Amino acid sequence: MNLKELKELVEFLVEKDIAEFELERGDLKVRVRRAGDSVPVPPPPPQVIHIPAAHAAPMVQHAPAPSAAAAPQTPPAAAVPPAEELHTVKSPIVGTYYESPSPGSPPFVKIGDVVEAGQVLCIVEAMKLMNEIESDVAGEVMKKFASNGQPVEYGQALFAIRPK
Repeated sequence: MNLKELKELVEFLVEKDIAEFELERGDLKVRVRRAGDSVPVPPPPPQVIHIPAAHAAPMVQHAPAPSAAAAPQTPPAAAVPPAEELHTVKSPIVGTYYESPSPGSPPFVKIGDVVEAGQVLCIVEAMKLMNEIESDVAGEVMKKFASNGQPVEYGQALFAIRPK
């Protein structure tokens, strides 16, 4: 494979929006990965260092003296509104989130819509299968956590619904 063929290959991959490509020809191996589509690698686990008790210095921590100026002012309990109990609808699978049945169609639901249990909220596409995600409670849609065409993970929050 010469430089011209390699350049044509890269241009083809960009044109077709291919994120990663690998080619093996005899003893030649080419792997192309687009920088913007890299998968995040989790950090390595923290290293635990064991120090024998005979060599360890005693650790004493002193709490700072509270200061009236530094103390955070908390409002009285009556002034804090009660936390709103919202039900979260989560993705049951890994896939791509779609808010409508087809491009150009109106979304299944919008913020503020009242939904019934069993009503379709969105579609999550996985391996070319369109999976309808239904509401498991009746109530009002308060928040949408995903945007159209966005990849979603298993257990990722999709909607927050205030139950009736």
